[in-house]
Amino acid sequence: MAATLTDDEVGKTVVDAEQKELGIVAKVDGGRAYVDPNPSVAEHVMAAVGWEGEDEEDYLVTEDMIASVGDEIVLQGDL
Repeated sequence: MAATLTDDEVGKTVVDAEQKELGIVAKVDGGRAYVDPNPSVAEHVMAAVGWEGEDEEDYLVTEDMIASVGDEIVLQGDL
């Protein structure tokens, strides 16, 4: 069963199955997370206060790619 993404995930760190940090969630829309691979300090602060945003360098993570959602989002190892 895939994890459910909500606006509560904005600002969370996304890691791969080996715990390598891939970026932070910049925005959640329709069960998809837009992940910023190189967030600036300002983007970390904006995410921490719940301000969503996306830009052209963000990559898309869908719910079926996620192994777990907790303090961080862990992607499946077989992507």
